[in-house]
Amino acid sequence: MPARRDVDPAELRTAVAATLPWLDDRAPRPGRSELARAVRLSLRTLEQLAPGHTVEVRVPPFSAVQCVSGPRHTRGTPPNVVETDPHTWLSLATGRIGWDRAIRQELVAASGSRADLSWWLPLLRIADPDGQAPEK
Repeated sequence: MPARRDVDPAELRTAVAATLPWLDDRAPRPGRSELARAVRLSLRTLEQLAPGHTVEVRVPPFSAVQCVSGPRHTRGTPPNVVETDPHTWLSLATGRIGWDRAIRQELVAASGSRADLSWWLPLLRIADPDGQAPEK
């Protein structure tokens, strides 16, 4: 399988920016292809920032990646899994919600001793239209 090319930060920012009105509850859900692109690019960015195969991060129905260095799993369900919906994932990726809050509110299912992504999040910060910085 050929290696994936690195994510272009401008491409990531453009893809995620297209979802911001939805993330900020100012617009309906984006089209499937726009949403898929933002989720996939952001997950690939996480994969680049935290290389490894210890944690599987799932954002159904769009994508899943393995990341974080440490012991590698090879068969069956991995011991460290993070799963969430696209809205929560992109909110985490942009800092609109913090990791601890997402866990407390049960917006993220995280199992395993290494399934804490707070070190790598947010992946990018994009201010809301009023110029306010998103939550940390």
